[in-house]
Amino acid sequence: MIQNILKRLLILLILLSAVTITVYTQDTEKSHAQSKVRAYVTDEAAVLSSSEISSLETKLADFEKETSNQVVVYIVSSLNGESLEETSFEIAEKNGIGQKGKNNGVLLFIAINDRKLRIEVGYGLEGALPDALSNQIIRKEITPSFKQGNYYAGINAGVDAIIKATKGEYVQEKKTSEDNKSIGIGFCGLPILVIVIFFFFGIFFIISIIRRLFGWTGIGGSNRGWWNSGSGSSWGSGSGWSSGSGGGFSGGGGSFGGGGSSGSW
Repeated sequence: MIQNILKRLLILLILLSAVTITVYTQDTEKSHAQSKVRAYVTDEAAVLSSSEISSLETKLADFEKETSNQVVVYIVSSLNGESLEETSFEIAEKNGIGQKGKNNGVLLFIAINDRKLRIEVGYGLEGALPDALSNQIIRKEITPSFKQGNYYAGINAGVDAIIKATKGEYVQEKKTSEDNKSIGIGFCGLPILVIVIFFFFGIFFIISIIRRLFGWTGIGGSNRGWWNSGSGSSWGSGSGWSSGSGGGFSGGGGSFGGGGSSGSW
């Protein structure tokens, strides 16, 4: 009797311990999307030295004074299973990076352990920093240093490129020979497709005229020829190129629409 009671108490204690651990874990792994941005550079992963953070902070503060554009760097250790794109967007949008009305904010969001990063671009800078250019900055300026474990060099180069892009000073790379080749193939095949379409429409048009003039209903007198069959098709394409320190920063109410690019290393 006593042994059964002790067993039940032991099981109850184990269950209570499991629940407590789960609740504690969920609390400590708070969603990054709720994070408050209080500085130009936030380094939760501790991959930057204090002098490196200070250097970046000074550069970004001076850039905002000069242009009113706000660029923020936010680094986390892990996404904790959350979506990179959704987390980046929520941080940028909820903290109002950029100026209200101008929507001229940029967030460089980096998840170290996940080896992922994203450049989130505000509405007002999407023209100067389109998705393709954001993708180029990630590939050419940031990830090469990240692969070598030099996070400061990658972030610093990325920030410099973002600043240049907003000023129209960062040149977008030319398409590679493979890109040109694929584009060339597409345009070579396009005239043939147009000719084929016009050929079949021409036949249909001629047959329609003959039917109206002579009352011809088709082979065997049937008014249901192959030309009466219908077909429809649609084409669509989309692309997107779907990381703390002291104070001095304050979001100005900028808005974001999902523009930017994601990458990994």
